[in-house]
Amino acid sequence: MLINQSLIVDIKDIISKSRENAIRAVDHQRTLMYWYVGQRIFEEEQNGKDRADYGKYLTQYIAKELEPEFGSGFSKRQIELFRQFYRKFPIANALHSQLSWTQYKLLIRIDNQEQIEFYIAETIKNNWTSRQLERQIYSNLYERLLLSNDKESVLAVAKNEKLPSDAKEIIKDPIFLEFLGLKRETSYYERDLESSIITHLQEFLLELGNGFSFVARQKRIHIEGDEFFVDLVFYNRLLQCFVIMEIKTTKLTHQDLGQLQMYVNYYDRIEKLPHENPTIGILLCADKNDAVVRFTLPENQKQIIASQYKLYLPTEQQLLKEVNKELESLEDK
Repeated sequence: MLINQSLIVDIKDIISKSRENAIRAVDHQRTLMYWYVGQRIFEEEQNGKDRADYGKYLTQYIAKELEPEFGSGFSKRQIELFRQFYRKFPIANALHSQLSWTQYKLLIRIDNQEQIEFYIAETIKNNWTSRQLERQIYSNLYERLLLSNDKESVLAVAKNEKLPSDAKEIIKDPIFLEFLGLKRETSYYERDLESSIITHLQEFLLELGNGFSFVARQKRIHIEGDEFFVDLVFYNRLLQCFVIMEIKTTKLTHQDLGQLQMYVNYYDRIEKLPHENPTIGILLCADKNDAVVRFTLPENQKQIIASQYKLYLPTEQQLLKEVNKELESLEDK
């Protein structure tokens, strides 16, 4: 008797999806429970707002009553977190079932409402895990995109209200590669960094941004008898174009930009299909002089992007310093 070979695969898929939906539903109910607890605490706190330190006394009292019966999930620290949760997200119907309680705990730490909206939209769109969301928040994805875009554009792309029309709307500078595990004080050849990127390709694609897929490594191209090798080739389905990446473990030079421009021209004239958009070139470098980039490339060009890589995540103070420096340089242009 012949049985369709896809039968077991389909049944396993049904079971897997049902389990995932059940886990998500349970987690969402837990999230709602914490929200209602936070709401009730806030209401009680408001009733006693004329009493000094009433809020602090209240959370201590609630934890003392609940923790012995319901466990450490209702400690004083957790009780305070429930209150913060309600205050940060005051509308129960606006809570997203796609987000877990762990992810909401990460979002509670963010003060800026537009940042919260951005990370919620990106988490849902990309189906980020809690760990992936935490990394994107900690690596200041929102701020890095703002360096070359306006706030409205960043939010609109995140919420799928518009498709990106410019590579700078999704490509970041700097790019953080702490997941490669390379020591910053050590010298590396380009091939070493490239090999490490391929080994950690999933994390690298996440850091690159939305819509990227890997095409080739050390892509050989022939130009009338001369042979060249392109470090990495990607395709971006949102921009609908090839993305060429060259890696330089030293400071960027104008010759590097010229080489990348040649590769981009080749792909535009030989590989690109008529319905596709112009090829994008990313020069991933250890260091760069933005003035050299501006004077080497034509004004208002959008195909070549120089992005500096970092082998470690910055502290909040380091990032703020970097952001302020970049904003000042933009104002001076």
